[in-house]
Amino acid sequence: MISRYIIAFIAAVSFNALSADWTQWRGANRDGIVGGKDWPATLKKENLKLKWRVKLGSSYSGALLDKDTVYATESVGENETVQALDRATGKTKWKQQWPGKMRVPFFAWSNGSWIRSTPALANGKLFVAGMKDHLLCLDTKNGKILWDIDFPKQLKTPVPDFGCVCSPMVDGKYVYIQAGAGFCKIEQVTGKIIWRTLQDKGGMYGSAFSSPVIATLHNQRQILVQTREALTGVEIEKGNVLWKQPVKAYRGMNILTPLPYDNGIYTSTYGGGSHFYNISHKDKNWQSEAKWDHKSQAYMCSPILFEGHAYLHLRNNRFACYELKTGKECWVSDQRFGKYMSLVMQGDRILALDQNGTLYLIKANPEKLQIVDSRKVSSQSTWAHLAISGNQIAIRELKGIALYDWKSKTIPIP
Repeated sequence: MISRYIIAFIAAVSFNALSADWTQWRGANRDGIVGGKDWPATLKKENLKLKWRVKLGSSYSGALLDKDTVYATESVGENETVQALDRATGKTKWKQQWPGKMRVPFFAWSNGSWIRSTPALANGKLFVAGMKDHLLCLDTKNGKILWDIDFPKQLKTPVPDFGCVCSPMVDGKYVYIQAGAGFCKIEQVTGKIIWRTLQDKGGMYGSAFSSPVIATLHNQRQILVQTREALTGVEIEKGNVLWKQPVKAYRGMNILTPLPYDNGIYTSTYGGGSHFYNISHKDKNWQSEAKWDHKSQAYMCSPILFEGHAYLHLRNNRFACYELKTGKECWVSDQRFGKYMSLVMQGDRILALDQNGTLYLIKANPEKLQIVDSRKVSSQSTWAHLAISGNQIAIRELKGIALYDWKSKTIPIP
């Protein structure tokens, strides 16, 4: 009995230590949930104070934060770059760059042709995906390239027309990414591709946009991977596809990270509506079945889960709440926001960074949109995902990055 308590304590300590750093897309667990000290009740200057701001080249990648460093990517001239910035001062510790210039199709020019994927941190290594389907592993101490994979060269696959968009996922000793016209498991130490599954033709209609997440369904840990055409469950050890559910979207724009809930999955697509799929498992057979569908369409915002409800920003620029068990639309805001929001949550409080540079503090409320406070934090577009670590918030602007100190103050929101 004592040993079980000790193991539980060690696991809890390990989780808390991990969650203090912002190590990958949507945080350590890739769900946007933040631990640590309670957030303050407002975004006023006495609670949210700018520590430093640094100019950078253009990027859509979210920042990462560990104990003393902020990591940020940029596209400059013919190259892509990642920088390690001192968390206390904003000064550059090291910088690494590689050739990465490319241009997306003409109808997407307005969205820019700069780096999109958010890197990942694990075991003293930084994993960065460049636009030309190029994954690099860097030493976090000095930025030295330990290995790299040029997927088009190694696997003879085409460079994605929209560039590599998927954000790599770290888990244990491996890194996972939708690249090389498929989904790959890669050994962190060597860069060896262990397996590759969900292969497609790449190019314009292959090479996925969505980033994976790990979920436990019917007591089996698996990876949820949303391709341009389908939502799938992938077995971690060997890469077998356990189940596959076709998901329609305009031009294959399945972009958000799917949301697991109660042995089911919520997803929403541009042009294809919203869906909740029940996943069943019996006699080693997996099946997916639609539980409900809704006409609402997400764009790029990955949803936040709170007490059985999904909160997210829609393609029509409104914020919305849905009950996952029934598909009931609890509310859709009258207010329109920017083209995108990134969301993080602690308790019943959501921080939402709008694409137009406004930060919102929202109380998760299935009855109505309850905006507690808002503040303009940037005059630039803010497409990159919010990052929070301890009492600091990193906001990646289109051409810069700002770090804010957030004073912890426990005040209940009515």
